[in-house]
Amino acid sequence: MSIFYLIVFPGFVSLFLFSLLCEYIDRKVTARLQSRVGPPFYQPWADFIKLMSKESLVPTMADRKIFTAIPVFGVAAVVTAFIYIPLWSTRSPFPFTGDIVVVIYLLSLPTLLLFLAGWHSTNVFGTIGATRGITQLFGYEVPFLLALLSPALVTGIWSLSGILNYQVEHTWFIAYLPLSFIVAIISLAGKLERIPFDIPHAAQEITGGPFTEYSGARLALMHLMLDMELFAGSALIAALFLGGFDYIGVIPGLAGSVVGFVLFLIKTLIVLFILICIKAAFARIKIDQLISMSLKWLAPMALIQLLIAVGLKFAGVL
Repeated sequence: MSIFYLIVFPGFVSLFLFSLLCEYIDRKVTARLQSRVGPPFYQPWADFIKLMSKESLVPTMADRKIFTAIPVFGVAAVVTAFIYIPLWSTRSPFPFTGDIVVVIYLLSLPTLLLFLAGWHSTNVFGTIGATRGITQLFGYEVPFLLALLSPALVTGIWSLSGILNYQVEHTWFIAYLPLSFIVAIISLAGKLERIPFDIPHAAQEITGGPFTEYSGARLALMHLMLDMELFAGSALIAALFLGGFDYIGVIPGLAGSVVGFVLFLIKTLIVLFILICIKAAFARIKIDQLISMSLKWLAPMALIQLLIAVGLKFAGVL
């Protein structure tokens, strides 16, 4: 069963399919919001297959081993983070105390890997994009960490399974921690380098940033890593603030697990839709504006929400 969990569900195969589905929904809904038609449903799969079949080139001055290993490590990090998120019950396949910290750490690795990818490509555009990406990290990571750890700090439960159990017995954390929910979504948009936070790979300025020198299968894996992180990050927020698989009513056995899993996917798509609306509504901002917004607004919002939640805890509401 462990091998099944790692490879099939909720491991690589299922996350691969979910992530490409998310990419299609992202591109299609964004297009419709901007009065465009958008791609057909098979476009993300066709793009992935096309890139996998093309030749992968490595710059002469680049470190070949690091340049080649980065996409693989990125995909592995996101898949590992995803298997700790409970999908169909209150338990993930491999739960342990503190797994929420591990998941947040693993979801931070893609940004560090993108920095290494751009830096070791020795391309000027890649180096600039890498520098921008690591600079952004110091802005959004603090509010993102505070927002996602709010349920754990309030309840004293440091496992995703335990936090989900708490929501099943009480109520979803979005009712008590709405500011943390908002901060988590905005920070996730920054982590994924989506518009308006796509500064590290702005095509109009620096071609593609860390992606500039990547091609073929390596480029396909880099894009897959970001798609997987999009789904995994949205699923994590849905589990922490929207109750995950929890639903009103009790259906026993396998049918209940299926209903809960479908509801979990719907909640994840709700988070994704919010990210799509942010992407479609705003234009790219400057990196100093991102840092300023993160430290002056998002981090204080997360701290204020945390203080309010602690007050509710002492008052016996939570």
